[in-house]
Amino acid sequence: MKNDKLSNKKRALFDNRKNVTRVLIALYGICALLLILDFFIHRHISHSWENLFGFYPLYGFVGCVILVKVATWMRTFLMRPEDYYDNECKEQIENGNGNNNRS
Repeated sequence: MKNDKLSNKKRALFDNRKNVTRVLIALYGICALLLILDFFIHRHISHSWENLFGFYPLYGFVGCVILVKVATWMRTFLMRPEDYYDNECKEQIENGNGNNNRS
């Protein structure tokens, strides 16, 4: 018999695998439709490379990859240890400054 807490828990929309499949099919369908429309829609281009087939999807993909790479690089100097704030609180408690009430 299953745990009562798990059986009474409300299921979210994407807990059902069929809903996830439906969303993926819809996204793939929209991507295919946009790819087909790329052949028929006239674009007002400013640069010659914008006329290449698939330029905008490639541009977006490269932009996202660069964004992830830059964020990964920034993480090296922005990241703090997991207990960064805990250490500060412990030091305040040890020094007797645990209450920060401003009077």
